[in-house]
Amino acid sequence: MSPTIYRKNGFRYFFFSREEKRKHVHIISANGEAKFWLEPKLELAKSCSYRQKDLKEIEDVIREHYNEFINEWNRHFNG
Repeated sequence: MSPTIYRKNGFRYFFFSREEKRKHVHIISANGEAKFWLEPKLELAKSCSYRQKDLKEIEDVIREHYNEFINEWNRHFNG
C-alpha cells in the first residue's frame, strides 16, 4: 500500500507502507522520482531523473506542508 498524501504540479507525494521506520516521503511524476528524509532533518535521500529545478520545487512543497506530512506519517504508521 502506498497512500498518496499530496499532489501538486504533476508530482505525487506518498509513503510506502512498511518500508522503513525513518520518516520520509517519496515523490513521483512523469519526469522522475525522488525520496526525501523528513527526519532528523529534511534532506534528499535519492533522486532519479529530476533536474535541480524539480528538486527545489519538491523541497519547497515539503517545507510548506512539512507538519501535514509528519501528521500523515504518524496517522498512517501509528494510527
